[in-house]
Amino acid sequence: MSLSFFILFVCALVAFALSAVCGGGAGLLLMPVLGSLLPGAQVPAALSVGTVSSSISRIVVFRSQVRWDLVVWFVPPALPAVWLGARLLSFVNPLYIELLMGLFLVANLPLIFRPNAEMQTPHALPKFYLLLIGATAGFVSGLTGAVGLLFNRFYLRYGLRKEQIVVTRAANELLLHVVKLSLYASFGLLSGKAIEVGAVVALAALLSSWGMKWLLPRLSENRFRRIGYGAMVVSGLSLFGGAGSRLAAANQLDTNYTPISGGIETQVQWRQGIFALEFEYDEGFEYEHRITLSDLPVAQKARVKSLSRGADRIILEEVFGINKHYYEVYVFRKGKLEKFDI
Repeated sequence: MSLSFFILFVCALVAFALSAVCGGGAGLLLMPVLGSLLPGAQVPAALSVGTVSSSISRIVVFRSQVRWDLVVWFVPPALPAVWLGARLLSFVNPLYIELLMGLFLVANLPLIFRPNAEMQTPHALPKFYLLLIGATAGFVSGLTGAVGLLFNRFYLRYGLRKEQIVVTRAANELLLHVVKLSLYASFGLLSGKAIEVGAVVALAALLSSWGMKWLLPRLSENRFRRIGYGAMVVSGLSLFGGAGSRLAAANQLDTNYTPISGGIETQVQWRQGIFALEFEYDEGFEYEHRITLSDLPVAQKARVKSLSRGADRIILEEVFGINKHYYEVYVFRKGKLEKFDI
């Protein structure tokens, strides 16, 4: 086993062990790790290889605790939504979805501090809502390969015990993972490397499932729920940070801060664009971004052509401020810089 696979195995073992006391979330925790080993579009396929094994083993261990009344409402709408999510994976960068998922999970932070009495009170939605929840879970699962803690709050609201949450989630997701694997294979996303990585994750998942049988009875319901909400927040921070850093690297994101006369200017480069936010003590905030001559209105275009006669180079910026909108023209002529506001 190579060093990278050994590190993945250890991370997966820790992630699935944590998921035992958090009600899930191993997939979300592993996504940043898998993203460093595989192209973004192949990460969901590798995750599904591992999570199929995890779901099967959890159903075997806690089969008597499955809430089939929830499964029969959840799974049917999830299956077609899985196809849609997996199909979009070929056209949509999943990192943007991961950013949104991260923000959603972090929003669970206040629930960690709820009193024990409120933590135990179920707030079950009508069974009809399970259709919408199942469809959403299927779509997100097909697009990212992991739902995990994203829908853990739904299980907690229905007042399920900890063993019921673990095994009912597994039953809901097992068929989804099987369908996803066939879809990923048909879309050319299930590469040999993805299968190898998924097999390492699967081994760690199997070991953790048998450890659950010993660990879960030793946790109180309140502690299980509080840890579950905490895991959502931690997973959200990890997901948001990992996706954000990979997006920044892929799009050449760069920021810098420059003191200016009477204030400070922040410049952000994203892909080929440069955007600036300027703060001056006497004028307040201004937002600037570079434009081309063709972007100017006719009157301003004529003015710029007049100002830039004989220029070696010009830079144009559109400026927005509170109750103001104008253009800045930087004219480089014979080694000198002139600035005009129009």
